[in-house]
Amino acid sequence: MSSNMKDNGSTSFPRLRFPSFRNAGSWKQSTVKEIIATVTPPKKLQTSDYETEGAFPIIDQSPSYICGWTNDREAVIGKELPVIVFGDHTCVLKFVERPFVQGADGIKIIRPKCEIDARFLFFTLEANPVKQESYKRHFSILKERKLCFPDPSSGEQQKIADCLASADALIEAQGRKVEALRAHKKGLMQQLFPQKGETQPRFRFPEFERAREWAEIPLSKLVSGLNAGVSVNSGDRPAMNNEIGVLKTSAVTSGIFEPLENKVVFDDEEIRRVKEPVHADTIIISRMNTPALVGASAYVKDSLPNIFLPDRLWAAKSRRGTSMRFLAFILGSDRGRATLSSLAGGSSGSMKNIAKPDVLAILLTVPPPPEQQRIADCLTSLDDLIAAETRKQDTLKTHKKGLMQQLFPQVGEGDA
Repeated sequence: MSSNMKDNGSTSFPRLRFPSFRNAGSWKQSTVKEIIATVTPPKKLQTSDYETEGAFPIIDQSPSYICGWTNDREAVIGKELPVIVFGDHTCVLKFVERPFVQGADGIKIIRPKCEIDARFLFFTLEANPVKQESYKRHFSILKERKLCFPDPSSGEQQKIADCLASADALIEAQGRKVEALRAHKKGLMQQLFPQKGETQPRFRFPEFERAREWAEIPLSKLVSGLNAGVSVNSGDRPAMNNEIGVLKTSAVTSGIFEPLENKVVFDDEEIRRVKEPVHADTIIISRMNTPALVGASAYVKDSLPNIFLPDRLWAAKSRRGTSMRFLAFILGSDRGRATLSSLAGGSSGSMKNIAKPDVLAILLTVPPPPEQQRIADCLTSLDDLIAAETRKQDTLKTHKKGLMQQLFPQVGEGDA
């Protein structure tokens, strides 16, 4: 260990080591602040300066790896690469190997000193993340974190970094596959559904090419009802199978029904007040939410008799002659979401609501029932494929997380 690093005499072993390092020495322990240096950017760009294209990526503390682009060479960070970007407010970590520009405030750019490999340090910090606490600054916590690392001359740091980088490459490749499927679905929907200003789709399945044209029908003629639940006092965890729960509005914000997004109801008086349980073959619609999320909807495949709707969610009930899956795809499309959102009103800038008569009156262009079902089956199969590929990506992420827990000693935080 070099003289600029304090050795507190503490050593550790990871739970898992590669065969060639099983007889190697123990790892050294130090605080983060002793093994890093910070990089001061020549310039910071405000969000108003972000462009959609340019020569250099802009990196900030948002979840997206790249948040914008610029051609401003005076702001470029390039000589100190590779570096690690740490979101001081968000705790987001990003490993950066190419010239970039810092976006806005709120990030710390750090690079390791010679004792530790940059990518190894990144994975070490990722394995022992700082927990986000509201919108406070977290770099002071990160600096005091203790971490362990093997002798830099042994090659073990590089071996671990290469292994986890390979895992990241698999995760990213799987992510690209999922995104490609989602893009394919979006493009397919644009062909299967009439676009704005059109009354017919651009593509029809061969067996329906001679079928009657699509017709404009109000939603009120496609569903048998639009019912909301009631607001009740609830707990802060999901309900178990033998408990009563009430859905949160977040149960439908992604466009996919998330039944675990509910809150348990304990009080007997409140339990007696709940109404409108979750039924199969219905569509749940958010009637009250933020401007960006009001009108979000999702199809419900299976009944959940112990889970109920709140007053901010509607259940569109099935009607003979309507494929509710098809209707869910219509309402969840870009055009459907825009139509529902356009109905939202209210004096609050943060919360908007939609009136039931307005929703029931919207005109939707739909084909005869057999064609509805054919389209619904096609898109449902694609959704099932997307879900399966997403689960594969989640499995890879879980594998990597477990691997990091084995490859890095779990150490506590240092005293601030």
